[in-house]
Amino acid sequence: MTLANYPLLLIFAASLVAILGASEIGRRYGLRNRHRGRQNISTLEGSILGLLALMIGFTFAMALSSFEARRNAVMYEANAIGTTALRARLLPAPHNQDSVKLLRDYAQVRLDLTQHELRSTESAAAILRSRSLQEALWQQVKATAAQDNAMVPTGLYIQALNAMFDRQEERHAMLLNRVPNTVLIALYGLAIVASAFAGYAAGLDSQRSRLPIYTIGVLVSVVIFLIQDIDRPGPGLITVSQQPMIDTAAFIASFPD
Repeated sequence: MTLANYPLLLIFAASLVAILGASEIGRRYGLRNRHRGRQNISTLEGSILGLLALMIGFTFAMALSSFEARRNAVMYEANAIGTTALRARLLPAPHNQDSVKLLRDYAQVRLDLTQHELRSTESAAAILRSRSLQEALWQQVKATAAQDNAMVPTGLYIQALNAMFDRQEERHAMLLNRVPNTVLIALYGLAIVASAFAGYAAGLDSQRSRLPIYTIGVLVSVVIFLIQDIDRPGPGLITVSQQPMIDTAAFIASFPD
């Protein structure tokens, strides 16, 4: 089972039901065993909740690291495309205009990639389109090198083009770099167990109501939902800003034909 294949809202609803259900089951079991006393339940409850907090912090750090890597990858790729476009204008005619047109389309395709889920049909089509444009750009530079193989400007353009290709692969790698599925499942399992113990402790204590344990359950579900939202590269509540790529696409579009 891979959680990334399911909609976030569905996962959130299922986790909320599971966590609150575990709290209620634990509370009812605690009510039945109230006569036995609390014994060491408070210590065990605190330990499990502390372990849950540690697990949430660890998972959040992993998700945030992936988020920052994706944000940097967008900036680096946008800079590489912009540099390549500037050097393309130095190529001899007609290769300069043809290369700039291809780069204009390439920047737009790379921008459109972020508008879809990573494993969707639209995303796969955008990736294929970008690789097709890469091949067209490489054919252009081969023709340019046959005409003029000097280090300036052809050699510098080839270097920039290679760097742009590398940045695309780096960005794709960053899009696939997520919190392991096993870690997320373990986090949900620990949250359910912690909620069950909190409910059990509440059932043993006649002075405690459902509200505190339900509040904790809702908050834990929301935090895990945000962790998964940060971890996913596609559309969501928290997304990587595409402004560098937008600026680069607009910059290339402003070049005179």
